[in-house]
Parts: sequence; C-alpha cells; structure tokens
Amino acid sequence: MGAELPEYYFRVRENGAAVFRVDTENRQRRIEMDQIAVINIRNGEIKPHGDRTLSEADLDRIKAWMAERSEVLAHRDIDDIHRAVDYLNLTTQWAQSKASDAQLESVTDALLLAMHDLRSVLVRKKADRLMSTSKE
Repeated sequence: MGAELPEYYFRVRENGAAVFRVDTENRQRRIEMDQIAVINIRNGEIKPHGDRTLSEADLDRIKAWMAERSEVLAHRDIDDIHRAVDYLNLTTQWAQSKASDAQLESVTDALLLAMHDLRSVLVRKKADRLMSTSKE
C-alpha cells in the first residue's frame, strides 16, 4: 500500500462504531488492527474494549470522529427527505400516467394513510413553530 494508513479505523455499526488502532510497525509488516473501544453515537458513550485504558489522544480522536459522523448522519437524514419528495413526485407521475387499475388498487390505501399521517404531523409541527415565533 502506497499511502500511509490512519492511526485509527472505525468499523461503523448501527448505533456507532468499533474503534481499532492500526499498526503496521511490526516485523512482518502486516496491518494489524487492535480493537480499543466501542462507541455509541446516540448516547455519546465510549466503552474501552476489554481492560484497556484509553489515552487522551485516543479519546480526542474518537470524539472528533463521533462529531464528524453525527454531521454525516444528519446530512443523510435531510438528503433522504429530499429524495422522498422526489419519490412522491415520481409516484404522482406514475399514478397519473402509467399505473394500471390493479396496481393503483394495491397501493392506494397504504399511500393515502401514509400521506394523511405525514400531513397531520407536518401541519401540527408547522402550527407549533408558528405559535412559538408569535410568542417571541
């Protein structure tokens, strides 16, 4: 491998990551990854792996990764919502121009309920925002 490897590797898990220290300074010149911690993004928990004690450098890098990861996940969330808007538009076009009666029958009730639920939440949240800004 031509490029220098990072000191830490983060194996992403559903709620965080397993953290490994990367070592290439050994006799065999192999890449060794030693797990040092498990982290939970949702609650900010950092658990040393086994009987390890994490150094300040370890904790600083882990906290920096957690902050970076939180930003990535927040960006993905809003991107997913923008894609949902696109899918709604594509679904409207499909329903209007391509869908057969049988296809419409199979999805209409589920779509109407999901859209009604979404509309109710959006209207309530917008009313809450309007009420809070009018109180200021």
